[in-house]
Amino acid sequence: MVSGGMACIKYILFAFNFAFAICGVACIAVGGWIVAQYKGYSNFVDNWFYAAPIIILVVGIIVFLVSFFGCCGAVKENHCMIITFSVLLLVILALEVGAGISGYMMRRNIGTMLQQRMNNTLHEYETNDDVKNSWDVMQHDLGCCGINSSSDWWPKPHKHPRLPLSCCHEVPATKECEYNAVGAFNEGCMTKLKAKFEGNALKIGIAVLVMAFIQLVGVFFACCLARSIRREYETVETTAH
Repeated sequence: MVSGGMACIKYILFAFNFAFAICGVACIAVGGWIVAQYKGYSNFVDNWFYAAPIIILVVGIIVFLVSFFGCCGAVKENHCMIITFSVLLLVILALEVGAGISGYMMRRNIGTMLQQRMNNTLHEYETNDDVKNSWDVMQHDLGCCGINSSSDWWPKPHKHPRLPLSCCHEVPATKECEYNAVGAFNEGCMTKLKAKFEGNALKIGIAVLVMAFIQLVGVFFACCLARSIRREYETVETTAH
């Protein structure tokens, strides 16, 4: 049984693990929410773009489970469980660093990725239902039209400037959306979608920093408690001999 200051650390570590479990749930929520958001824009993002939020989601699940070792180790004063908990925290920290690097790389390449994917899918709007749905969801949700402006939908000067219905705030009675219609969106989607994705990348970065800080504090208290427990065992063994 640890005593004095170490007894205080024991209860602090237990409280920390409770907070750690809550952080794990928060990571699951953030990662799951971002992945769900990206599904609606799947035609505009590359597969690598899902890496960071999925890592955060997986880390959240692992964090929630690992907190069990910390709680049990603190309550039972089990040296082995506390050491296992500390090692698992460091492994999770490595995963978070990977997510942070992935998020940083993702943020740098968002503009290039969106430009390429939007250019490739714009011309498939009339022939591919999946692409059409992605464009309609994006234009309706973000209040935008085309890549850089609504004129992207009529690149040829002689073409009649008729827009997809999702480019209008409300569907006109004529069932047609023209560039000069009331409530028509003229701002391009590229800037808005890029800002949205960069905001999500920032959320991932903040989540990683918060979790990393909490983990380092947890490792410190866990190591202190483990050392105290080991000393108690050594003292008991020395007395017995």
